[in-house]
Amino acid sequence: MKVHFIAIGGSAMHNLAIALHKKGYRVSGSDDEIFEPSRSRLLRYGILPEKQGWFPEKIDPSLDAVIVGMHARKDNPELARAREAGLNIYSYPEFLYEQSKEKTRIVIGGSHGKTTITAMILHVLHYHGIETDYMVGAQLEGFDVMVKLSEKAPFMVLEGDEYLSSPLDLRPKFHLYKPHIALISGIAWDHINVFKTYENYLEQFRGFIRCIEDQGKLIYCSEDQEVEKLVEEERPQNLTLYPYGLPSHEIRDGITVLTHKSKEYPLKVFGRHNLLNINAARVVCHQLGVSNPMFFEAIQGFKGASKRLEQFYNKNGTVFFRDFAHAPSKVKATAMAVKEQYPVKKLVVCMELHTFSSLSKNFLDQYKGALDAADQAMVFFNPHALELKKLPNLEFSEIEKAFGKKDLQVFNDPGKLFELLIKTEPTDTCFLFMSSGNFGGLDFSKLLAPAMEQ
Repeated sequence: MKVHFIAIGGSAMHNLAIALHKKGYRVSGSDDEIFEPSRSRLLRYGILPEKQGWFPEKIDPSLDAVIVGMHARKDNPELARAREAGLNIYSYPEFLYEQSKEKTRIVIGGSHGKTTITAMILHVLHYHGIETDYMVGAQLEGFDVMVKLSEKAPFMVLEGDEYLSSPLDLRPKFHLYKPHIALISGIAWDHINVFKTYENYLEQFRGFIRCIEDQGKLIYCSEDQEVEKLVEEERPQNLTLYPYGLPSHEIRDGITVLTHKSKEYPLKVFGRHNLLNINAARVVCHQLGVSNPMFFEAIQGFKGASKRLEQFYNKNGTVFFRDFAHAPSKVKATAMAVKEQYPVKKLVVCMELHTFSSLSKNFLDQYKGALDAADQAMVFFNPHALELKKLPNLEFSEIEKAFGKKDLQVFNDPGKLFELLIKTEPTDTCFLFMSSGNFGGLDFSKLLAPAMEQ
């Protein structure tokens, strides 16, 4: 098959392109900007576009499919040519569904935790040599590409994003997968540029439940009040329900230990949210034939997905973490997790407002109390990000009032943020950086210098 990608440089798009290339498809693509690591990975597989930009001449009748990413606009010239030619045009979730029609589809949804839960499931299946296809939104240790498509795998595990599918298809991605086994980890309002009210956002999860195949299975977090309420309201009579909560555990000397039938399993990850994620993954894996002892044996080695509470330095009493957290509920959960794991250390938290929601004045008050676990808290935003998203400027006082934390320090200059951080005493201190951006280009290697000199 010949497949062309419009906006091939996206995180999911370039992984899908590589997966199809590895499957033997003839892959081409275009984009007006391609950043790392997408650029290097596409180059490695010989499918990096020679030039950046849009080239309608790449669209010809011999193409079996055209896959469109969210980065492309409705008036994209390649998309216009494809529509004129009557070619088969797909969003990437549509195409993933087409590739998995004959498989058992497992879709992991929720406002937070879905990447980590998906990663945990894949880790366990990989550990036990169980074949599965998949799509996950972060790089995982032991996995080369974050999309796998094969002919023989009986399962397809999909991270189920509630964001829109493509410029032409405004349905949430997870509505297109039609799962046999679905999971909802939690619900907290996000993507306010698309879902203007909480009720509108909630409706997308109602739709997700209704998309589950008849006689399917719904696994959900019973400790999340919004999820519990939604399931109760929907009362899906055609589904088997599997609620889950916290597993039995304790923390010893900075290590979280699971207990199951008097046997202990020390973990490499920690935090209440990760313990809930583990139990979610366990229930899913059980549906796929993995026994509890098999699951716990495997999960001990799970180190986490890239930038999901990722420890990148731990020496002489100083610990550095970075996390993708940006939604209020996840920011709060991550900060609390680190404080609970290292209660005697000083916790310094630096969080960047980077997404459309987090930079929106009418959403800021959702962060009330999110950084309360920190001993020292900083919030950074980049004025350039506000310009790109066409949002009004933020005043420091607005951010301070929204978070409601005494002595919160706000920055919009990465240089001044670096100056404060580099002067912060590293001894017996945990540093936690939370962002889906890069703090204006903050150099973490230089930040580590004082700690390394101890």
